[in-house]
Amino acid sequence: MKCFYVFLTFLFITAAAAPLPAFGATTLYVTSDSAELKAESSSSAETIAELKRGAELTLETTEGRWYRVTAENGRTGWIYRGKVSEDKPDIEDIEGGGDGLGGLLGGLSGSDISADAADSSRSIRGLSPEAKEYAESTGTPQQSQDALDYVLSLSIADPEIDQFLKQGKVGEYAE
Repeated sequence: MKCFYVFLTFLFITAAAAPLPAFGATTLYVTSDSAELKAESSSSAETIAELKRGAELTLETTEGRWYRVTAENGRTGWIYRGKVSEDKPDIEDIEGGGDGLGGLLGGLSGSDISADAADSSRSIRGLSPEAKEYAESTGTPQQSQDALDYVLSLSIADPEIDQFLKQGKVGEYAE
C-alpha cells in the first residue's frame, strides 16, 4: 500500500511540474495605422518591426498596458494595448487608411468606444438620419444640430494625434 501512495505522489508531482499545453491562444489584430513592435514594454524602446493595420498577432503575456506578442513572421516583441483588438478590422477599414478618429478609437482595449468605416464616413456627412429624427423630436435647436454637424466633420491627421499623445503622456506614452 505504501508503494501505491509513493506512486501516486510521484504522478502528482510529475503532472504538476509538466507544462500545460496552450489551449486557444489569443489572437490579436493591429487596428492602428502606426503600430510598432518594440523590444521592451516601453514607447522609448527600440522598434524591431513596423506592423501594418490588420496584421495578426498571437498574445504571449501582458505587462501593464503592454502585450508581448508574436507576429506572423515569428518575431516576438511588445505592443501597446491601444494599438490592437481581438476583433479583426474590416477590409474597408484596412484599405480605407484610417483617417480621422476611426483608426485611433477602433482598437482601444477596455473601452466601449469603437468607430468603424461606416461611423467615420457618417460623421463626415453629419448626423445620421436616426440622430437627426431624434434631435427634431426632442426639440434640439437647429443651431446645436449645426454645431454638432460641424464638429463631426472635423478630421485630425494621425501625426497630429501621435504628437498630442506624446506631449500629454497619454496611452502608450504614459509614464
